[in-house]
Amino acid sequence: MRWEPAHRIDPRAMQVWKIHGVIKTVVLAMVLGIPTVAALLFFHWPGWVTVIPAVIIVLYGTLEILVWPELLLKRWRYEVTGEEIDLQRGVWLIKRTVVPLARVQHVDTRQGIIMRRYGLAGVAVSTAAGEHEIPALSVEVADELRDIIAQRARVYENEL
Repeated sequence: MRWEPAHRIDPRAMQVWKIHGVIKTVVLAMVLGIPTVAALLFFHWPGWVTVIPAVIIVLYGTLEILVWPELLLKRWRYEVTGEEIDLQRGVWLIKRTVVPLARVQHVDTRQGIIMRRYGLAGVAVSTAAGEHEIPALSVEVADELRDIIAQRARVYENEL
């Protein structure tokens, strides 16, 4: 088995993931809350029925905001060598992807509104088989990594 990749993503990713967790939890609360309130008002369901969606929302929010971001941050690793990009991610199921630089078609950096606020960007590597992303690096590291991958991929293209 290979060694773990050497680099971790930026620790500020945890804050971004927590914000995403809050947004998802609020959406879930609306999706579950509106029908529950409607059932109480229009169909005169008993009040204890509200406990079920409340428990679901609290459990989901706790996992999505407090637990999941920390686990993701611990597991996400990457490394770019002279010949490949090595990605490791996952919490229960650890997924390991090795992308040969000779197969890289193009490289992008991505930055959403929340990531921009925290000075983070993702690096997306496209191949014929699909797209692979390193999700949260400082903007400087992401730009440097994008340029390194693009330059090394061009070297392979010129050798062929």
